[in-house]
Amino acid sequence: MCDEAKITRWAKESLNRRQFGVKAGLLGGGMAVAACAPMAGPMDDTTGEGVSLPAMSESSVTFDTADGTMDAFWVVPASGPSPAVIMWPDIAGLRESKRNMARRLAGRGYAVLVLNPYYRDRAGEIWTDFADFAGNDGWPIAREMRQKHTPMAIMRDGKAAVAWIDAQDGVDTSKGIGVQGYCMGGPLTMWTAAAVPGRVKAAASFHGGGLVREDNLMSPHQLFDTMDAQLLIAIAQDDDAEKPQEKTVLAKTAKAAGRTAQIEVYAGDHGWTVPDSPVYAEAAAEKAWADLLRLYGAAL
Repeated sequence: MCDEAKITRWAKESLNRRQFGVKAGLLGGGMAVAACAPMAGPMDDTTGEGVSLPAMSESSVTFDTADGTMDAFWVVPASGPSPAVIMWPDIAGLRESKRNMARRLAGRGYAVLVLNPYYRDRAGEIWTDFADFAGNDGWPIAREMRQKHTPMAIMRDGKAAVAWIDAQDGVDTSKGIGVQGYCMGGPLTMWTAAAVPGRVKAAASFHGGGLVREDNLMSPHQLFDTMDAQLLIAIAQDDDAEKPQEKTVLAKTAKAAGRTAQIEVYAGDHGWTVPDSPVYAEAAAEKAWADLLRLYGAAL
């Protein structure tokens, strides 16, 4: 899981470098220093070389849920109706890094809806990037808002998101929906898959926390038998070192539930797939990307 003290120190250093870079740019005409790990741009999945994204449309959207009005980022290929994907962000919420990840997926032919998991408290972007979150007291703010992420609340959100998606012209409703989530978004992904099994046919968790909750009937792994989705559970190597038994529990539960599942420990620490994370690991992130595309290609 996230080492809050270590990441907060990194974030404050990053924010200080950013401020220095901005000042240097204003005074000397130079380029501001980047605050975070380099943003992974779209790449050809065979050659690894940079490519241009195809035409697509994007917008900020809102829709009603049982608990209020959720806001989200919506990006759709211009090529025609596409299978849809729901994305649950990590603890730093909806921001440009997640929008870029959605654009890359849209470039492969998917209509992508990135949800604001904190809509019950705040609309829109709360933190600009992970450095902003970790360096400006994001941890206690997020912890308080996350108390509202109960399994039933997220399942209500999932049903509302699927209903909104299915009403959009850019969606091929003959295809199943994919759901993917990062960090805290991992369990949110699984609860969404369990909430709408008739529509969600693929679910991917990347360095998700809390997938196995002992003595909890709503633990994500206990709901595998209520889903109808193929699974990708990508586990961070440091999370596995802390709880090595969880991958075995997940695999046994998925097999017992009849779920097709890839459950694997990747060569990256918690947060390795997210480009603005301090532990972003490009090689491992690209493997996770390729595995995600295989999942969606098979299931949607």
